[in-house]
Amino acid sequence: MSPSQPVDLDLRHLRCPMPVLLTRKRLAAVQPGTLLRVLCTDPLAGIDIPHLLRQSGDELIEHDIDGVTQVFVIRKA
Repeated sequence: MSPSQPVDLDLRHLRCPMPVLLTRKRLAAVQPGTLLRVLCTDPLAGIDIPHLLRQSGDELIEHDIDGVTQVFVIRKA
């Protein structure tokens, strides 16, 4: 898969801590430079996922909220 095409990870309707745990697991499985688009409805994901990325060194490219769904675009370091 091309690093420029985002890999989608649909975590809507999962509650804390599952979104951050599954995001970490998927980031560990992809190649550096890969874009990961994560969809979450858990409000705590807005805190937990950026915190995970600060620890891992991966880059938060975009964070948007579309209704109750938060969309994170992450580049694997």
